[in-house]
Amino acid sequence: MTPNTADQPAPGGAWSKISAALWRRPWARATLLLTPPLAWFVVIYLAALVVLLITAFWETNSFTNNLERIWNLGNFSTIFTTPAYRSVILRTVGMAAGVTAVDGIIAFPFAYFMARVATRRTRTILYVAILLPLWASYLAKVYAWQLVFTRDGVLNWSLGKIALGPLNLINTNWAVFIAFCYIWLPYMVIPVYAALDRIPGSMIEASQDLGGRTWRTTRSVILPLALPGIVAGSIFTFSLTLGDYIIPELLGGTNSVFIGSVAYDSFLSNNIPLGAAMAIVPIAIMICYLLGARALGAFREL
Repeated sequence: MTPNTADQPAPGGAWSKISAALWRRPWARATLLLTPPLAWFVVIYLAALVVLLITAFWETNSFTNNLERIWNLGNFSTIFTTPAYRSVILRTVGMAAGVTAVDGIIAFPFAYFMARVATRRTRTILYVAILLPLWASYLAKVYAWQLVFTRDGVLNWSLGKIALGPLNLINTNWAVFIAFCYIWLPYMVIPVYAALDRIPGSMIEASQDLGGRTWRTTRSVILPLALPGIVAGSIFTFSLTLGDYIIPELLGGTNSVFIGSVAYDSFLSNNIPLGAAMAIVPIAIMICYLLGARALGAFREL
């Protein structure tokens, strides 16, 4: 006698039931997929930030050099009342703003050419050219700029060939600025290109049909629509410049002291609370920057 097929177990057993349950509940699939990376993010990243924030309110015993868990605002008071630390913060913010502005000026026409003018083959070549520096080691790129700027480097050798004299850029803020602009430029180009590529061509044609010249169309149509990409790129360049200490250390030397340099030196000298307080400053600056961008409506189309 043939058994009833309804009494037979379903193919796959328990795994089939779990798969069917997940298929009927999309929220369960999303939860199962996102839980491991979110847990890793919370434990490793957010927990480290919380510990950093807590440590900033402690102090180091000046006699024993031991960490004392005494809650106070002394570290922040030292940072904002000491002229040297204030100048470091202003120098870092000015450098980050300058790098962001220069990268934006360079990236916008480049990204516009890629998105609206270049052929598909040329666009692919340019896109690969932008991504190639990201595949290289960060330290290798910094050391390459060190070889360019050093007194006997490529720059002075080239200037000597055309009788323009040497430029001693090594161990100056100019060397740091140029290296920052170069290294963070891809992080500005890619978001701006993505924003420009999403702009419908019909809107640009409509502006031109209504008598809008190139500058008018750029100012009234292209820039507002590309603003989310520009803001995204500026967040990358501004934040990465704020916290970097390797480029100032290798290219600026003792003449270039930034927030990251002070935090790094504080940790090395075992003044962990002061270093933690200084590391909180870029986070606070970025929060203010994001709130300002949000108030200007830069995130509405993101």
